[in-house]
Amino acid sequence: MRKVIAAAFISLDGVMQAPGGPSEDPTGGFTQGGWTVTYWDEAIGQFMDEMFATPFDLLLGRKTYEIFAAHWPHAEEGDPVRVAFDACTKYVATRSDQDFTWVNTTPLRGDVPAQIARLKQGEGPILLTQGSSELLQALLAHDLIDEFRLLTFPVVLGPGKTLFGEGAHPGGLKLTSTSVATTGVVMSIYERAGPIEVGSFQQAQPSAAEVARQARMKREG
Repeated sequence: MRKVIAAAFISLDGVMQAPGGPSEDPTGGFTQGGWTVTYWDEAIGQFMDEMFATPFDLLLGRKTYEIFAAHWPHAEEGDPVRVAFDACTKYVATRSDQDFTWVNTTPLRGDVPAQIARLKQGEGPILLTQGSSELLQALLAHDLIDEFRLLTFPVVLGPGKTLFGEGAHPGGLKLTSTSVATTGVVMSIYERAGPIEVGSFQQAQPSAAEVARQARMKREG
C-alpha cells in the first residue's frame, strides 16, 4: 500500500497560497506572494533534500502542475530537483481535457479521490503532494492523507488559500520529527494516530454556575 504524504509551506494562520513569488498565484487578490523566500536557510534546504531523496511520485492539482511545468523542466541541467521531478510520475487532478506535455505526466479526471484511493492500494513509491490547495481539500474530505510534512513560517498572511478547510476529517496526529530553522521556520512531520482522544478538566460535580452555563449554551446553540 502506498502512502499519501502532504507537504506544504504554511503561515501561522494556515495560509499556503503563492509561497514562491508574487506572480505564482495572485487569485482572489492575494498580494503576499513570495512570503517564504527570505526565510530560506541551510536547514530548510536539507529538510527539502531529504524529502526528495526517497523515491516518490508527485500528486498535484492542475494549477500547481502548471507552475512546476513552467519552471522545473527549464531549470539548470543536472539540478537534483529537476532530475527527480522529471523522473517521477506526476499525477495531475484536472477537470480540463488539455494535453500535459511534461514527461511522465498522467492526468486524473472524473472521480479523483476514488482514483487516488486506488493508487494507494497499488505498488509503488509514496505519493507526495506539493502545493495544490484545492486537491488537498478533496484528499482531506475523503480521509486519504497518511502523513503531513509541514514547514510553518513565522508570518500571519490573513486571507488566502489554506491547508485545512471545513471538510477535513477529525483525527489525531503523532509528531515524529521536528526541527527549527535559523529563521524561525518550524519543520514538522506528523503521522496519523487514529481517532481524537478527548477528556475533560471539569469538576466531577459541576457547580450551579456551570450547570446554568451549559443550559444557556444549549439554548443559544
